[in-house]
Amino acid sequence: MESLPLLDGPCCARCGAATVRPVHDCAACRGRRLGFASAAAALRYDDASARALVHGLKDGGLRHLAAPAAGLMAVVLERPDADVLTWVPADPVRQAMRGYHPPQLLAEQLSSRWQLPARRLLRGPLWRRPQRGLARDARRRNVRHAFTALGPVPGRVVLVDDVHTTGATLSAAARALRAAGADTVAAVSLARADDH
Repeated sequence: MESLPLLDGPCCARCGAATVRPVHDCAACRGRRLGFASAAAALRYDDASARALVHGLKDGGLRHLAAPAAGLMAVVLERPDADVLTWVPADPVRQAMRGYHPPQLLAEQLSSRWQLPARRLLRGPLWRRPQRGLARDARRRNVRHAFTALGPVPGRVVLVDDVHTTGATLSAAARALRAAGADTVAAVSLARADDH
């Protein structure tokens, strides 16, 4: 754990970006309409060791990394005050090709560590263009209305993803949860990119 770039210093309480001192909303997220109430991540994604961990889990077929990655999240992140954990859904085509979905594995592992039930609450489209490589505005357009709730979503929800880059995917998923009745949505991720 010592070689991994933990995001355990001051952060923006709203978007989870690293800051010089703790703030409620930083200059990058101030004025932006975010779907989630708060965001936090365990690692700085812009470090080679963090990227290696994420890519091993996400693209390298190393699904066994979900357990230690979720353990790291549980150590670094404060357990949100919530009723249920869920995850940003994969499109079925990509999940079938990969054979698993990293955010779901992370949520299931966090479930036992945080003593919160993990449930699939969202559905995504059959296929959507990957967010990787898209600019901020294109990312927002790519996921706008991409997610729908599987049914009513009461209470406080923790939404899990592997990487938080611009927050577009997390915001779109959180909006779908809130439209289905969620009181609040807190976003947690394994890694947070510096780029807003």
